[in-house]
Amino acid sequence: MRHLSLVALSCTLACGDSGRAESDSASAATQPTSVSQSASDGSSGLTDGSSASATTGVPTTSGASGDASTSTGAPTTTSGETSGEASLGTTTVDPSLGTSGFQTSGFDDCEKALQATIRDFKIDHPDFEDFTSDTGLKGLVQPKLGADMKPVYANPGPTAQTAGPGPFSQWYNNTPDINIPFAIEIPLTEVMPGLFSYESNAFFPIDNEGWGNEGNSNNFHFTTEIHTFFNYKGGEVFTFIGDDDLWLFINGTLAIDLGGVHPQLQGSVDLDAQAAALGIQVGGMYTMDIFHAERHTDKSNFRIDTSIECFVIPG
Repeated sequence: MRHLSLVALSCTLACGDSGRAESDSASAATQPTSVSQSASDGSSGLTDGSSASATTGVPTTSGASGDASTSTGAPTTTSGETSGEASLGTTTVDPSLGTSGFQTSGFDDCEKALQATIRDFKIDHPDFEDFTSDTGLKGLVQPKLGADMKPVYANPGPTAQTAGPGPFSQWYNNTPDINIPFAIEIPLTEVMPGLFSYESNAFFPIDNEGWGNEGNSNNFHFTTEIHTFFNYKGGEVFTFIGDDDLWLFINGTLAIDLGGVHPQLQGSVDLDAQAAALGIQVGGMYTMDIFHAERHTDKSNFRIDTSIECFVIPG
């Protein structure tokens, strides 16, 4: 819906609703894989800090079959189909997006892409399309992730930019007849020594999928959920620029709060400066959990720039 950008020396994720749908520059391909859903998960919260033990809620891409949903309901992908709650459909690729790699050094388990779950919502969902703002709204979620590794709604009822805890609980949980989940990859490429990036000026990973575009030029109404681990080496900075809602948790603590419907906004976390608050120490492996929502037409930008050179997929 507007612009997003993550940086772990500078990390950005941009999704936007600033005025027009574009598909011009996309440096990495997202590959949506539809997943049939049968269960809804719980919800959790956040504010500005970050952490999360990502072992529950991220789709994994192992070749073996098994329980297709984690303890938080996020689909697990396998080499063709899954058993349990979720079964994979046909993989489709947005031709407007390119493909790029993710080079790392010294870490055998580093992944070439972040694994994400996209959940498609109908335009008539009470949290999508109806709200708009130029400033967003912080404090929509609690500063710690819930036990299910999801953001916890921080308010007893509706806010100026959300319809209430009930509708919010559906954002990052598979909910039949409310959302349709897809597994995608967000590849990162080294754009300069020590800086890894993903950028799309037309982040529409599920165009014509799920509930469809519903009369719009693109499919705008969806959420993004990412769970990963990273090695904290010291000196990393993570910056996110974009829209709409974006909450980033490190080690279960909210580190960036860009909640609400808004034009492009920026949030940064200096891991060294925030190490004590986040409970992290150089040399440790920690969780990073990212929750994003694209809630309003009609532009979607997504960018990540990071100095974190090694991400490990949980599971």
